[in-house]
Amino acid sequence: MGGNAVGLFGQGGAGGAGGSGFGAGIPGGRGGDGGSGGLIGDGGTGGGAGAGDAAASAGGNGGNARLIGNGGDGGPGMFGGPGGAGGSGGTIFGFAGTPGPS
Repeated sequence: MGGNAVGLFGQGGAGGAGGSGFGAGIPGGRGGDGGSGGLIGDGGTGGGAGAGDAAASAGGNGGNARLIGNGGDGGPGMFGGPGGAGGSGGTIFGFAGTPGPS
């Protein structure tokens, strides 16, 4: 998972990519979730799914904004696996992140 921003300003860290799966039908790892933003700042982007041997794997979720900021976008899935959910926007102002493609 990406690091969370600490303090007033700051963007959450992006989630890492999922590890690769080896062997027939073994999926790659799920992408890491993006970190949450500071009180003012955007959530981090979710990591992409790892490559697997034709097996579906999921993307990581976008990080959430706290007070003011946009949610992070979800990471992409692999081989038809679901993309990660977009993070929520800030409670005062902000837009939700976009779900990742599958």
